[in-house]
Amino acid sequence: MDSPRIKTAVIAIIKAIGENPKREGLADTPRRIAEMYEELFAGLKLDPTKELEVGFDEGHQEMVVLKDIPFYSMCEHHFLPFFGTAAIGYLPNGRVVGLSKLARVVEILARRPQLQERLTSQIADTIDKAIHPSGVGVVIKAEHLCMTMRGIKKPGSNMVTSAVRGKFKQSQVTRAEFLSLIQD
Repeated sequence: MDSPRIKTAVIAIIKAIGENPKREGLADTPRRIAEMYEELFAGLKLDPTKELEVGFDEGHQEMVVLKDIPFYSMCEHHFLPFFGTAAIGYLPNGRVVGLSKLARVVEILARRPQLQERLTSQIADTIDKAIHPSGVGVVIKAEHLCMTMRGIKKPGSNMVTSAVRGKFKQSQVTRAEFLSLIQD
């Protein structure tokens, strides 16, 4: 991350909106934003498949579901946050991974400039590639500030996306079981 360039860009934005970047309340804003971007976009430097390298051969072949995984991401169109929850289900081929590892995959991929549709597919593809399950399903429900605080201004609106692979795509029964398990 190039913090000096980010600081320079933020100073230019502050000036462009007609504010004084040396004003007491704004003087440290370029540094704070550079630090914030380092945190918000930390996923750019990480490989989410690495999180799934450690697993356990348990012989388990029944569905595993982790739901209500909170996440925050930045919409790449407006650099405004979108946030919500992800649900992941997979059918192990005998090998399972720690549940925290699934949440870390969500976290890493969300910590990039994103589109919700892409994020949903990337989570499914990462799990499919890394642990080779019989199937995987991902559902994300999120509120986008680019829609709620600007533009059409519809707070409380949520976008829902899904991605299914393997048996979750091939079998309506498997997909229905997953969807019923993630309902509140």
